[in-house]
Amino acid sequence: MLKNRIGIDLGTANILVYVPKRGIVINEPSVVAVSEDNKVLAVGNEAKEMVGRTPDTITAYRPLRDGVIADYRVTEAMIHYFINKVSGNIRLFRPEVMVCVPAGVSSTEKRAVIDATKAAGAKEVYIIPEPVAAAIGADVPIDSAAGNLIVDIGGGTTEVAVISLGGIVAATSVRVGGDKLDQAISDYIRKKYGLAIGDRTAENIKIKIGSALPAEKEKSMEINGRDMIAGLPKTISISSNEVTEAMQNEIEKIVLAVRNVLGQTPPELSSDVIDRGMVMTGGGSLLRNLDKLLTKATGIPSYVADDALFCVAKGTGVALENLDDYKRSVLAK
Repeated sequence: MLKNRIGIDLGTANILVYVPKRGIVINEPSVVAVSEDNKVLAVGNEAKEMVGRTPDTITAYRPLRDGVIADYRVTEAMIHYFINKVSGNIRLFRPEVMVCVPAGVSSTEKRAVIDATKAAGAKEVYIIPEPVAAAIGADVPIDSAAGNLIVDIGGGTTEVAVISLGGIVAATSVRVGGDKLDQAISDYIRKKYGLAIGDRTAENIKIKIGSALPAEKEKSMEINGRDMIAGLPKTISISSNEVTEAMQNEIEKIVLAVRNVLGQTPPELSSDVIDRGMVMTGGGSLLRNLDKLLTKATGIPSYVADDALFCVAKGTGVALENLDDYKRSVLAK
């Protein structure tokens, strides 16, 4: 029987769509441009180009905040757009859709995701916790009777979980991710240099010279922004160690989340975690030296997974391809 199935990694920063046997078919920013009269004008890449550049009559923003729905109607329109893009406007079957959500979401937030996805055209909706999907995508053997520590750092949240026998034994979800690191850089530059910069500039600084630990060889880059006092364009130079200082408080929250989960982990599984180390996934895990910092802070070896950015989407796809098995073990319908 022909089955129409779609996996969606509903990220705060990006939406990735996985189709069985085709792999990841869409990777676009979770940004929507809305007109003054509440009409959706653009979604994804096209909408991101408009961020910070729109007239008063158009607003370009992210309808997801900290990994959960902040604007239900716009999120529904966005999911509908991506389902249509994959399936085509004319569909013989409504698709079965599996959506990733943070492990720490409330039942109300979970219900909002299910309702929005059904309203967007799904026949059935399955929810999979992000740490489980990340572990599957990173080729971690989650069904074994051993503890596996997963740290998934996305755009809006950081998920930390110990997984054993296909289920989550201990977990926490903190609303700190790539977006908060960008905001911290932006705030630091505003306070220290009196310069206002956009979100895209802050993200660019983080990617090019950002590091979780002070660098032995300092890098620097020139950035453009608006002088807060004169109101005129201005260029300054910022060093990598300044960026490290700017992000310090937010990174500390990630370290604290890992420590909290380790504190909740049963002793037998703790010894497994020490042997196996922690696996890091998500775009935030690519920050330079973050793995070294976590190893230093916890004493547990840290490894960044291959294709860290796509682990959650790939894991959703694997769960989708083996839906009947995962319904029995890790899925909550």
